[in-house]
Amino acid sequence: VQLQASGGGLVQAGGSLRLSCIDSGRISTRPARAWFRQAPGKEREFVAAISRSGGSTRYADSVKGRFTISRDNAKNIVTLQMNMLKPEDTAVYLCAADYQAILTSVPINRESYEFWGQGTLVTVSS
Repeated sequence: VQLQASGGGLVQAGGSLRLSCIDSGRISTRPARAWFRQAPGKEREFVAAISRSGGSTRYADSVKGRFTISRDNAKNIVTLQMNMLKPEDTAVYLCAADYQAILTSVPINRESYEFWGQGTLVTVSS
């Protein structure tokens, strides 16, 4: 299983970015997918997650209403649309996959995710 994240960059506050994560792993098994982020000197924190079916999602309170997670199971891609970005959104964003999740489960704790991508840097200037 290999997760490849892309789409990060530098954007002004109020702008938008779209992150993508391709899973080159087990095509026949769709894992729960999530995005976490880690800012310098801070703990890795949950951002958003989506169930194996794509029918359930969860968001951190800090991004609710601004970020949207979605998935294309045919292409094994998960995207994170980030709107109204704030300087406090600056972090390395990491995608993760949980192959043990049940169909409708949306884990938000990082311990549930056994596979991680390398991360993509998002910088929001004020």
